[in-house]
Amino acid sequence: MIQQDFKGKTEPQELAKCPSGIRGLDEITGGGLPQGRPTLVCGTAGCGKTLMAIQFLIKGVEDYDEPGVFMSFEETAEELRQNVISLGWDVKVLQDQKKLGIDYVHIDRSEFQETGEYNLEGLFLRLAIAIDRVQAKRVALDTLEVLFAGLDNEAIVRSELRRLFRWLKEKGVTAIITAESGENALTRQGLEEYVSDCVIRLQQQVSDRIATRTLHIVKYRGSKHGSNEYPFLIEKDGISVVPITSIGLNHKVSTERISTGIHRLDAMLGGQGYYRGSSVLISGTAGTGKSTVAALFAQATCRRGERCLYIAFEESPNQIIRNMRSIGLDLESCVQDGLLVFESVRPTLYGLEMHLIKFYNAIETLKPQVVIVDPISNLHYVGNDIEVKSFLMRLIDFLKTHIITSLMTSLTISSNISLERTDIGVSSLMDTWLMLRDMETNGERNRLLYLLKSRGMEHSNQVREFRMSSSGVELIKAYLGPGGVLTGSARAIQESREQADALLRQKEIESKQRNIERKRAVIEAKIQAMQADFELEKAEIERMIHNEELEEKNHRETEIKMGKMRRFEENSNL
Repeated sequence: MIQQDFKGKTEPQELAKCPSGIRGLDEITGGGLPQGRPTLVCGTAGCGKTLMAIQFLIKGVEDYDEPGVFMSFEETAEELRQNVISLGWDVKVLQDQKKLGIDYVHIDRSEFQETGEYNLEGLFLRLAIAIDRVQAKRVALDTLEVLFAGLDNEAIVRSELRRLFRWLKEKGVTAIITAESGENALTRQGLEEYVSDCVIRLQQQVSDRIATRTLHIVKYRGSKHGSNEYPFLIEKDGISVVPITSIGLNHKVSTERISTGIHRLDAMLGGQGYYRGSSVLISGTAGTGKSTVAALFAQATCRRGERCLYIAFEESPNQIIRNMRSIGLDLESCVQDGLLVFESVRPTLYGLEMHLIKFYNAIETLKPQVVIVDPISNLHYVGNDIEVKSFLMRLIDFLKTHIITSLMTSLTISSNISLERTDIGVSSLMDTWLMLRDMETNGERNRLLYLLKSRGMEHSNQVREFRMSSSGVELIKAYLGPGGVLTGSARAIQESREQADALLRQKEIESKQRNIERKRAVIEAKIQAMQADFELEKAEIERMIHNEELEEKNHRETEIKMGKMRRFEENSNL
C-alpha cells in the first residue's frame, strides 16, 4: 500500500456550539446548536416546537446570561406568557429585566397581494430593533410558514427564505426557526431544510394507543451528531430528551461493598454484600419473596443514611408498606425520613421511552444511591423482548455511569423449561443474580434461594432455605436428606428421626462406657488383692531373711567368744 504524506494538513476544529439548556439535547448534538447560525425545528401541530424555542431562550438567560428575542407570528405576548407560566417560567419578569424581548407580528393574508417586489425588509428592521434593545444573542421565530402563507410564487419564497437565513447569520445570533411539517417534505415550503445549518424534526407517534414524542436531528452541518430518533417528554420543567443508544462501556467502578439487608445473604456474598454501583437481578416464580428481598435491601440502604428510589409496577406504596409489616419490616419510617421514595405506576401508562425519561428525571431529582425496579417482567405489556432489553440496557448503563446500585426483580413463569433463565433475557446484563423458587413436598410449598452468579467476588454455591415469618427473614443452610434437599415439615420429620437415632447411639455409647468402667473397677480390685498378697509374702520373706541374718550374727559372735576363751586357757597353762 502506498502511503502519502499530505503536507499542510490542518488539525480538525470543533464547530462553535451554543448550549441549548434542554436536558439531553446538548448530549446528542455534541454540545448544543450551531453558534451564530439558524436551526430549523419542524414538526406537526402539538409536538412541542414553540416550547422548544421558548425554552431555548429562557435557559439562555437563566443558565448562560444570553438575552434573547422571541418573534411570534401566531401567538401574542400575553398568550405566550400564559402558556409557559405552567412550567414555572414568568417571561414578564425577564421582559422587565430587559433580558427577553417578545414581539408579536400579525400577518393577515387578506391584507397583502403578491407582487414581484414582496420582501422581508420590514421584518428585518423590526427584528434588528428587538435584538439591539436587549443585546440578544439568541433569537426564535415562530412559525415561519405564516410569513409566506399567502404566497404561491416559489421563486419569491425561495429568495426570501435565503435572505432571512443569511441575515440571521450576518447578525451573529443563534436562531431557532419553527415550521410546520409538509406532506412530502420536512416543511410545507420544502425549502427551509436546505438553507438551514441544523434541522431538527419533532414528531408525535401513537402506537397501541400510547403516544410518544420523538426528536430526530435530520442534519447538522460541520458537526457529528446522533442520528437516531430520540424520545422526549414535556413535563413541569420543560422538554427532556433521552438518547436511545447505550452509553459507552467506560464507566468507573467501585470496590465498596454494601449490605443486602440479610446477614446470611451477605455471608454468601463473601461476607460483605453487593458491590456499590453493580446491577442485581432477583428472579423467581410468584410468591417466592422477590419483593421482600428488595424491601430488605431498601431498608438497609436507608439505615446507612442513603436514598433509595423504589419503582413499583404492581403495588401502591401503601400496599407495599402494609405487606412488609407482616415480616416485621418498617418502611414507613424510611419514607417519613425522606430516604425512601416510591414511584408507583402501571407499565401501560406510558411507552418504554416515556418510562425511561420518567426514570431519568426521578433519578436526577432524588439523586439516590440505590434504585429498585419491581418487577421488570411487567414491561412486556408495552414492548417486545428486544425493546425491553434495550430499555433495561440503557437504564442499567445510566445507573452504572452514576455508580448507583440497581436491584431488579423478574417474575419467572413456572414451566417445564429451566428456571435458570429470565423471560426478558437480561441475565447477562446483571452482575449478581439471585433466584428464588418453590419446592413442593409432602403437600406443602417451601422456598429455596440460589446464588447463580456474582461477578468479581467469592460467593457461595450452596442452596439455602428461605423462610419468612412475623419476626423477619431467615436463610437456613440447606438440609440434605437421603433423597436430596429437604424443606419444611419433611425436613423437621427427618431431623426428628436423625435426632432419635443420635439419642439411641448416644445411649449405646454410654452403656459401653459404663461396662468399661465396671471392668476397670474389677481389674483394679484384682490388682489391689494381688498387691496385698504380694505385700504379705514380701513381709514374710523379709522376716525370714531378718531371722537368718540374726542367726548368722549370733553364730559369728559365738565363734569370736570361743576364740578368745581358747587363747586365755592357753595362757593359763603357761
